Amino acid sequence: MSKFDDQMEIYLAEVKKHGFKLKKDLLTAVAKSLGPSIYRANSSKVACSKKDERDTIKKNYLIKKLGLKDGPKLDEAIIETCKEMGSSNRNKYRPIFYALLAKRVRKAAFYK
Repeated sequence: MSKFDDQMEIYLAEVKKHGFKLKKDLLTAVAKSLGPSIYRANSSKVACSKKDERDTIKKNYLIKKLGLKDGPKLDEAIIETCKEMGSSNRNKYRPIFYALLAKRVRKAAFYK
C-alpha cells in the first residue's frame, strides 16, 4: 500500500469511530487536495483552540480555495465543525475537518 492509502485508512477509521457522515470519495478528494501536508505531524491536524489556526482555515481554505465571501458565518461554520469533532478529540485530522467544513458550508460539490 502507498503512504496515501495508509493515511486514508487512518482517516476512514476515525470517521467510523466518531460516526461522522462523510463519503469516502469526498474525504479522498479533500486529502489529495492537501498534498504533502497530510504526512507532517504538525500540519496534518487542526488546532481548534488556536484563533490564528481558525483564521488561517478561514482565509486560505474557505475564502481562497472554496471562493466564499468573508463574514461571521464562516467563523461560525469553523466553530461548529470544531464542536462536531469534539473538544476531547485530539486527532482532528485536517482532511476530515475540511471535508466536514465543506459539507457544512455546502461546498462539497467543489471536489467533484
